[in-house]
Amino acid sequence: MQKSIERIAGDSEGVSYEFPVFRFEGLRFDGSDKAAPSAYLQAALHAGELPGVVAIDALMPMLEKAEAEGRITGDITVVPQANPIGRAQYHFGEHQGRFHLGTRTNFNRGFPLLAAPDVKLLPDTALGTADQRLKTRLLQLSLGHDIVLDLHCDDEGLAYLYVHTSLWPAMADCAAAMGVDAVILWDEDTDGTFEGASITPYLNVPAVVARFDRRVATTVEYRGILDVDGALAGADAEGLYRLLVARGVILDQALSMSGSFTGPNSFTGPNSFTGIVAPLENIDMMPAPRAGAVLYDVKPGDRVAKGALLATIVHAPGEAGGRTQVLAPQAGVILTRRSRRIIRAGEDLLKLVGDRKSADARSGTLED
Repeated sequence: MQKSIERIAGDSEGVSYEFPVFRFEGLRFDGSDKAAPSAYLQAALHAGELPGVVAIDALMPMLEKAEAEGRITGDITVVPQANPIGRAQYHFGEHQGRFHLGTRTNFNRGFPLLAAPDVKLLPDTALGTADQRLKTRLLQLSLGHDIVLDLHCDDEGLAYLYVHTSLWPAMADCAAAMGVDAVILWDEDTDGTFEGASITPYLNVPAVVARFDRRVATTVEYRGILDVDGALAGADAEGLYRLLVARGVILDQALSMSGSFTGPNSFTGPNSFTGIVAPLENIDMMPAPRAGAVLYDVKPGDRVAKGALLATIVHAPGEAGGRTQVLAPQAGVILTRRSRRIIRAGEDLLKLVGDRKSADARSGTLED
């Protein structure tokens, strides 16, 4: 394993940011394949989202062991904390890791959407604001890898993936290996998410370059922001390891998951994904009709019928008519809900994965 330090200059004198990058160099296959698939993993692009950070912490000893035993066949690059700028941001004692305070831009928006997978098309890493230069550098580090995993979390929720439609159902083995509960399919990114910037360069190039049969690009939502737990981290690390074995980045003859992996891209046993699979357009975000305190009647994982009570907003405590009920617009499964119980009118209450297209379907990203 090799460790290097990336440095991003700040936007004023005397300020700079740094983050570590770990690289595991893979062996080359004998035969027709020039190289095994390579992988890039990053966590905490939204700097306060830590389930992915502790999952990588639990994964690293597994990677080091595989390296020592000569079982890493494809190059692996790991960035455990991808956003030192957001990590340093506090406002009145509260951490602010989702938006850059200087530009007011979401750290997971505004990545360059390239026409082809060529680093020469990236902006100059010396230009722009610090958050823009960070985004360019992260994309530069990840571009060219066959597998790109961006580890996030939601407020309170199930474990789920965002996957571009071009990669599904080919990525069903990855979802199964990771043990997630749901997959949300999308096909449009106009905001420049990291995942979008990872898949867009391959959408209009020849199939021999795109290699969708071996490509993985996904945003991983590891449940809720408070789910920073040793046992969960270990389970998530095992899921990441299984994915790397399933896709041939690591060899592990002994690994089994209701079956066994016997080599690169070779799995015996049931590896089909049995969780929820739905298009982004099926998600109802449920904007709050009133401001107030939220009393939830549902939790992530619950299946609800159309018209079911989802939440009650207490907007005038102790007064007649001071409560407003929020009902399910369609049948479906609760994917996430807010971790805070105070809400403004118009803010989203939860994600309901409906059985059909939402009457309020949103394209692109669901949230700011």
